[in-house]
Amino acid sequence: MRHDFGFDFAFPVYVGRMKSEKTLVALSGGVDSAVAAALLVEQGVEVSGAYMKNWINEDNILGDCPWQQDVEDARAVAETLGIPFEVVNLMDDYKSRIVDYLLEGYSEGVTPNPDVMCNREIKFGVFRDWALAQGFDAVATGHYARSRIDGDGYREILTGVDPGKDQTYFLAMMKPPQVADARFPVGELLKSDVRQAARRFQLPNSEKKDSQGICFIGQVKMSDFLKAYLPDEPGPIVDQNGKVLGKHQGLHFYTLGQRKGIGVPSNEYRKSYVVVEKRKHTRELVIAFDDPQTPRLYSSSCILTGLSFTGESITAPRSMQARARYRAPSVDVKVIPLEDGRMRVEWMEPQRALAVGQICALYDGEVLRGGGVYAEILYTDAPQ
Repeated sequence: MRHDFGFDFAFPVYVGRMKSEKTLVALSGGVDSAVAAALLVEQGVEVSGAYMKNWINEDNILGDCPWQQDVEDARAVAETLGIPFEVVNLMDDYKSRIVDYLLEGYSEGVTPNPDVMCNREIKFGVFRDWALAQGFDAVATGHYARSRIDGDGYREILTGVDPGKDQTYFLAMMKPPQVADARFPVGELLKSDVRQAARRFQLPNSEKKDSQGICFIGQVKMSDFLKAYLPDEPGPIVDQNGKVLGKHQGLHFYTLGQRKGIGVPSNEYRKSYVVVEKRKHTRELVIAFDDPQTPRLYSSSCILTGLSFTGESITAPRSMQARARYRAPSVDVKVIPLEDGRMRVEWMEPQRALAVGQICALYDGEVLRGGGVYAEILYTDAPQ
């Protein structure tokens, strides 16, 4: 699967100093973006708010989606702050750039990351394009990340102050022009500070719970979404020796490293099964006991494709840090650019259950440098 979204930027964008800027805040209806807008207003920035209408379940296949309430919550925040507000309809772009990408990935047996692509293609993609066309200079969101201008006049993204909420992983595929126009007002705060600020500003959604769903369908579970839009493709559940242990309804319902919900009891004390392989050609779901010695569970290195850099491209081997997935710790790696435009990442510590199609984020300390998509996983038990 290959997606070409039309970006071709090799170098960072010079930002320089702007006396004042007109900023559009992506108000999601949640407390984080609401506080982001309030902080900018407090700082004297010229602010407007907009809700991105990304998804509507017209066939009602998944039941009610909360977007209508989110719109009203976003509108109420804008009214409280006294800023202009409108709804921007991005449903067609979301369908073509995110929903189709998600369904195509799962149908091909890989594990896509819609939240990462949502940021590059929608929030800082078509939404940013719309904002610039309307005369705005920047787009702000409620991400827990920081944005600053370095000594050479280029904007860069840094990890958020709250280590438990840092969301720079989801920004790893952004391009330099997008970084140049991105603002993250809550990145200097802890989550508890954001809640306190929401109460101080008397925001109407100050006590609203955080959303835990997919970026475009709210609280709907991924399994329910896939069941509604992809046909079942039953197959056997087997161990690594080929012994049939059960039956599944589709490989797209499982991810590598998954332990819960497999449907096969281990029958051994204090041992649980884990998904270690999905064989699309035979529809076999391969499971094994969750153990550091289990073949095809821990990776020593990987190959990344679809590389994206927030600043200058990495063109020579070097040491840096990487996050294998969201909430994974940042660990030391060596990256080696390859002649075919891909990159090899060598982990100083073996990584568990990496999945083709997911995102690897690259860092220099607290500075986000970019990322890529896992194209090939090399295992510690396999010859290199």
